[in-house]
Amino acid sequence: MEQPKNKKILGASLGTCVHVAGIYNFLKLAAEENYQTIFLGPAISPENLVIAIKEHQPDLVAVSYRLTPETAKFLFKELKEEIDKNKIVNIKFIFGGTEPVAKVAEQFNIFEKIFYGRESIEEIRNYLKGISLKESNVIYANNLVDRIKQTYPYPLIRHHFGRPNLEETIEGSKLIAEAKVLDVLSIAPDQNAQEHFFQPELMNHTQNGAGGVPLRKPDDLESIYKVTRCGNYPLLRCYAGTRNLIKWADMCVRTINIAWGAIPLCWYSVLDGRSNRPIEDAIKENQETIKWYAKRKIPVEVNESHQWSLRYASDSLAVAMAFIAAYNAKKLGVRYYVSQYMFNTPSGISPIMDLAKMLAKDELINSLVDENFTVFRQVRAGLSSLSTDFSIAKGQLSASTVLSLAMKPHILHVVGFSEADHAITAEELIESCKIVHGVLKNSLYSFPDLKLDPTVVARKEELIKEAKVLLEAIKNTGKGISEDPLCDYKVLSLSITKGLLDAPHLQGNKFARGDIKTKIINGKCCIVDENGKIISESERIKGYFF
Repeated sequence: MEQPKNKKILGASLGTCVHVAGIYNFLKLAAEENYQTIFLGPAISPENLVIAIKEHQPDLVAVSYRLTPETAKFLFKELKEEIDKNKIVNIKFIFGGTEPVAKVAEQFNIFEKIFYGRESIEEIRNYLKGISLKESNVIYANNLVDRIKQTYPYPLIRHHFGRPNLEETIEGSKLIAEAKVLDVLSIAPDQNAQEHFFQPELMNHTQNGAGGVPLRKPDDLESIYKVTRCGNYPLLRCYAGTRNLIKWADMCVRTINIAWGAIPLCWYSVLDGRSNRPIEDAIKENQETIKWYAKRKIPVEVNESHQWSLRYASDSLAVAMAFIAAYNAKKLGVRYYVSQYMFNTPSGISPIMDLAKMLAKDELINSLVDENFTVFRQVRAGLSSLSTDFSIAKGQLSASTVLSLAMKPHILHVVGFSEADHAITAEELIESCKIVHGVLKNSLYSFPDLKLDPTVVARKEELIKEAKVLLEAIKNTGKGISEDPLCDYKVLSLSITKGLLDAPHLQGNKFARGDIKTKIINGKCCIVDENGKIISESERIKGYFF
């Protein structure tokens, strides 16, 4: 099939079939590939379909049928008779439906192409672009920006993977690549690797494989990269080290062509115990690593905001930290910024308030966008929201995905249904990604715009206002210290030790205050006083510092 040049597709659901979602979504993909599309709607008889073909003279006719294969036989027979009787030539027919019906369609010499319902969006796009399946393995972009351009508005699918031993991780990575269900494979190393890769003598080997794959040399990463050069050639990335971050980043660029770097701002320090770096030193080194990636034109994610929410920080603080993270990235030279929005965090937040919080973050971050700073939205479910009952977890994963699609994400970070129980296997990862693909097929297009809900809008505006109060307080803390307080490691560290940046789970941490109290009230994580009454950021800050 040739590359489309203003080609025309006519689409319909055939016979008595009223299921139009599949054919409608197919026509939307065709329109994005510069086809002119005509949608006839549901339950179109073969006779009326041929009448429409003669009227519109399309280049392609796309039909679907999702009822029983037994009735499909009579329908395809009637369609073939109508085509022959009316001498319809030089027009290509394609079919999409359930696999049993598609197998019936194979028996009739009608269709140039048959879709069985298991094809990826990429495969469908390739067909529309005129690329054969034999050629398709050469079109997968090997960098994040171009990969997004190839698929958007269909998001890239990301998942992390790291079994407790290297051999199983390598074998599983190959299986995942061959399944062609995800675009970005994030390698999850164990804590020994993240903290002590360059000081192996400090490793506690009784903890090998705790939290991920025990990477011990650069060759381990290269082995994973090599086995994934098949299937849909997924991009690779790897969790950051919690110390020696630039050495770790350099290794990941050389071994796996890392798709983007993910660096915190304040964490991987004495604040969370994942390294022994003092907060000020950690922020400084983290900033230097962000700048290192930026100089090499590699996209960066600053995974900061949700770290606070995981520790039950208020929604307003989470919004403020999302802005500060993006602000730092821009100031440090990042051209393409990956902004992560972790839903369902903290546990107990309601969907409507969760979406409002994410939209507040997004609005503030988008205020930074210009010709030199592009933001890619990445959404994910919060792990703590998933049940250890896998059937329930699959439903929760689907529900969280539907909600997060309101953000129109460029990247969808899948959290596997089994991860609340154990480190995910390759087979479970593939199944989790397929569940999300199913959600996308049904919900990505023509879905109600949840962002317009008045309760969401009101809460979003409230959070933006509250976050700006906190941002202003941090700026005031930096007066006389820095000309740019929001990007100054000394000011940010001071904001933590003074308690401007605080979370309940930091109580008892001698490097932070841990004085703030929060509570889930009406689905939102609020700051409360000693009596459990909601207070504003202004009241909190005044109570602490004046």
